[in-house]
Amino acid sequence: MPAPKPRPALEALRAQVSRLEGQGRRRRGVLPFGMPEIDGRLPDGGLALGALHEVAGGGHDALNAAASGLFSAGIAARTRGKVLWIATRQDLYAPALQQVGLSARRTIYVAASSDVDVLACFEEALRRQGLGAVVAEVGRLSMTASRRLQLAAETSGALGIAIRRWRRQTDAADFGQPTASVTRWRVSVLPSVPLPVPGVGRSRWLLELIRARAGECADFEVEACDAKGRLAPCRLALPATLADRPDQEAAGHRRARA
Repeated sequence: MPAPKPRPALEALRAQVSRLEGQGRRRRGVLPFGMPEIDGRLPDGGLALGALHEVAGGGHDALNAAASGLFSAGIAARTRGKVLWIATRQDLYAPALQQVGLSARRTIYVAASSDVDVLACFEEALRRQGLGAVVAEVGRLSMTASRRLQLAAETSGALGIAIRRWRRQTDAADFGQPTASVTRWRVSVLPSVPLPVPGVGRSRWLLELIRARAGECADFEVEACDAKGRLAPCRLALPATLADRPDQEAAGHRRARA
């Protein structure tokens, strides 16, 4: 997908919205994805730091829920400082987070008993200085609660990520309600790219940018986060060990001539 062309009128509108919201006085920078296709759709070229972002799975199942969690972990892995992860379910798998760059040595896990406790811990953590990111798994998120979280993130400059998870499919309708989050994402699992050798290829996701304040909505097909938390455009690629290996047939001819 080619990078979007700059549009002066859109940039002027974004600047006007930022002035009206008062963000110019609190701007703390952004965390780019490193993909022009995505960064070009976000204000200032990346995820706003000191802000609240929402992520949800594309379906009510464990597979899509895991994808939304890994997407969030990859983002948190690229921040600086400790990461606080708040959850009510005991289904986090630390080795999987490690594979997308989020080391267990810089992650603090908090177990909460309800959404009320999650939101209380979430807000308190976002107000504290020194954390790079705060990730919280929560079902319902009202406008009032999200506004408090947004103000708390602006206070410390930490990146807040609310992973929306529901126990029943009927509760997922709450994801469509307005909140104060700066961006809202939905992550769905796609079939991995077939490899030319036996094995499982790198996971692929459909990223839906459902909402971006002063930005544009868009869909992206990407390869899942690597060991540094970075996404990659979908492509048919050989594994690194094979791609860097010299052509075996040519190498055989060279040995025969020698």
